[in-house]
Amino acid sequence: MTTLADRWKAEGEARGEARGRVEGRRGVLVQLLALKFGTLSEGARERIAAAAEADLLRWTERVLTADSVDAVLGD
Repeated sequence: MTTLADRWKAEGEARGEARGRVEGRRGVLVQLLALKFGTLSEGARERIAAAAEADLLRWTERVLTADSVDAVLGD
């Protein structure tokens, strides 16, 4: 039988894992962009910091073919 405390703990762990996954994706994206294009602008860093996970995934894929940071982060 699962107690309420066990359920809360599991939910908290799941939220923490999701946040960790998103932060990891942000870090990889920043690293790839910096390696390919050099130092990122503050605006680009802010946009990445505020992005949803789906955007981070899409942008990370674009790094391979884009010719600029704007091309990666464009809608």
